[in-house]
Amino acid sequence: MRIMGLDIGDKTIGVAVSDLMEWTAQGLEVIRRSDDDKDMEKLADIIKSYEVGKIVVGLPKNMNGTIGPQGEKVQDFAAKIKSKIGLPVELWDERLTTAAAERMLIEADVSRKKRKKVIDKVAAVLILQGYLDSIKLPSHE
Repeated sequence: MRIMGLDIGDKTIGVAVSDLMEWTAQGLEVIRRSDDDKDMEKLADIIKSYEVGKIVVGLPKNMNGTIGPQGEKVQDFAAKIKSKIGLPVELWDERLTTAAAERMLIEADVSRKKRKKVIDKVAAVLILQGYLDSIKLPSHE
């Protein structure tokens, strides 16, 4: 089973998937948002193609940990994914993920124009990789 990571924005959805061992996240694509039904269809196609069994959605929180308007939109969309697609959906704190993605791309000397095209995909990779790393950590009991 693979896990899918999503960075959901107003205009785009960054998509990443894990390898079969659930060790690493790879960026797949950036979906241009149109309407919820079309977005769900596109996600369903990817889920089928990659045999995804779980979805991790980046939840943007304010720095003090509260949920703002964007976080509420993401929670609503995640609930729609869960009801329409029927897979388990987990929300993952994504504070500073886009900023980290931007920094990585700048350090890699990616041009501003190219950064704009891939930033959401890179953010989805960071969200999913953070989640994968957290489930692989040995418990300290």
